[in-house]
Amino acid sequence: MHIPDGFLDPKTWITLSVVSAAGIGTALRKIRRDEDYTAKVPMIGMVSAFIFASQMINFPVAGGTSGHLGGAALASILFGPWVGMLVMATVVTIQALIFQDGGITALGANIFNMGLIASLTGYGVYRLFGISRHKLVRTVGSFAAAWLAVEASAAAAALELAVSGTVGLSVALKAMLGWHALIGLGEGIITVGVVTYFRERRSSTLLVPSGKEAQG
Repeated sequence: MHIPDGFLDPKTWITLSVVSAAGIGTALRKIRRDEDYTAKVPMIGMVSAFIFASQMINFPVAGGTSGHLGGAALASILFGPWVGMLVMATVVTIQALIFQDGGITALGANIFNMGLIASLTGYGVYRLFGISRHKLVRTVGSFAAAWLAVEASAAAAALELAVSGTVGLSVALKAMLGWHALIGLGEGIITVGVVTYFRERRSSTLLVPSGKEAQG
């Protein structure tokens, strides 16, 4: 859902750039307080590379935007929402600067949509399910977190395009939410698979405890 240059009016992209900068600044301060962050860096790098590669597969959507897998929910479930924001901000910035995937002026908006909104949504939804002792509930939680994170970021992009006068809100929402509802299914399946892999191995990188650990 990368938004290109010229699709957002100045008031929208400037406002979202400020909001995203504040969000990333907050994430950096939060991470500095995490004593276990250094031990997580290799795994964070590996997950970031996986997300970057997944996002390179794009599908054209309405208004000149694109649809693709996100990855924010996965990163946030494994490492927490603050790391999720930084991972997504890094991925989106590299894509814009090197691969021209998403505009420079729209970079703040793209970070806001795919980084801040998606990370907080994915982590919040997962927390509702992830602490359960039942594997099926946790699995549903992982899937729901990924799917809703994709839809939330797509809805935000549609709203921004509409506010900027690029395309009507009903048209943008229908196209963005429709395409990303399908994309979210694939992302949900991938997220469930990766999170389950880490849970079964009780990896220390997984922030939310498993059912057996919750009992103990």
